[in-house]
Amino acid sequence: MAEKTNGLAIGAVAAATGLSVHAIRFFEQEGLFLRDIPRNASGRRVFEQQDVDWLLLCNRLRESGMPIAGIRSFVELVRAGPGNEPDRLALLREHEARVRARIDDLHDCLDVIHAKVATYERHVADGTAAGLWSPR
Repeated sequence: MAEKTNGLAIGAVAAATGLSVHAIRFFEQEGLFLRDIPRNASGRRVFEQQDVDWLLLCNRLRESGMPIAGIRSFVELVRAGPGNEPDRLALLREHEARVRARIDDLHDCLDVIHAKVATYERHVADGTAAGLWSPR
């Protein structure tokens, strides 16, 4: 195998993505990159910018709640090449709907929390906070 002199080492990818080296290796072990990451003559992984961009997308999917199996399905569709774009779109739309529903739920939670904060602020300002939900 020829020594590859350009490209990014895993540490540089970690710095660029904010992911740990362990997390990057996890993504690789789970088969979530679009290609097998080549190694140089020393056996170290050599990433390209497209690998970093793909990793950032996959991590956003993961952070937004897509299960690894869902990410893997998306990866497999992209790897399969042109012709399955409607399937990719459907997968992404389903995930988008789940994320929007989660955001709506969080907004509902935030409304309740904000109302409680406003109540406490008012009582603290008025000096009437003593005894608010105190245990008996």
